[in-house]
Amino acid sequence: MRVLIIEDDTSLLKVIREIFESESFLTDVAETGDEGYYLAEQGIHDLIVLDVMLPGMSGIEIVKKLKSQFKSVPIILLTARDSVEDRVAGLDAGADDYVTKPFAVSELLARSRAVLRRRGTIGQEGDLICGPIRLAPAEREAYSGETPLNLTATEYELLEFFLCNKNRILTREQIFDRVWGFESGSATTAVDVYIHHLRKKLAANGAGTFLRTVRGIGYLLKGESDVQ
Repeated sequence: MRVLIIEDDTSLLKVIREIFESESFLTDVAETGDEGYYLAEQGIHDLIVLDVMLPGMSGIEIVKKLKSQFKSVPIILLTARDSVEDRVAGLDAGADDYVTKPFAVSELLARSRAVLRRRGTIGQEGDLICGPIRLAPAEREAYSGETPLNLTATEYELLEFFLCNKNRILTREQIFDRVWGFESGSATTAVDVYIHHLRKKLAANGAGTFLRTVRGIGYLLKGESDVQ
């Protein structure tokens, strides 16, 4: 899973990044509101951890702009302990939760998992599921039923992105930025090549109908109730 951390305190930013990377999250970071908003707009993150007080655009402004664009990514605000007004304003703007500074590592991770569960991104055991397809992030393993899919690292990242965004059309550009990264020297044609490999492995294990091509746009992982 991929988290975007927007925090202008460099030391705290480093600590938060290490917290999530220790839990096998991929991380992107920004130290200003404007940079953070630009990254958030790309629509490739599963969670945003956002400081309220930032240079440039404030955290509250970022929440409002993202929600006005129908961005559904869950957002956790970081606020000062005595800043009740910021917490209320953030939640009213559409943030999913908040953590007050200073905070314990365990609290931030627990609230992150709770937000992801409420949004249906992960199950109670932390797995990602769509029909017979199950991905176990703790093991970095993927299954169709009880059969391991034996995915490469890139195929795993692709499937994880799709499972985090069931029933949502993902463009080739979004998929490329999420899996290969903004600064990759690869071409976006790599997306089609690796999705072909992933689809073959799903099909060989009875789950090939779930991953659909949306002609001229990108790809879509259909939820079980929508697959015929």
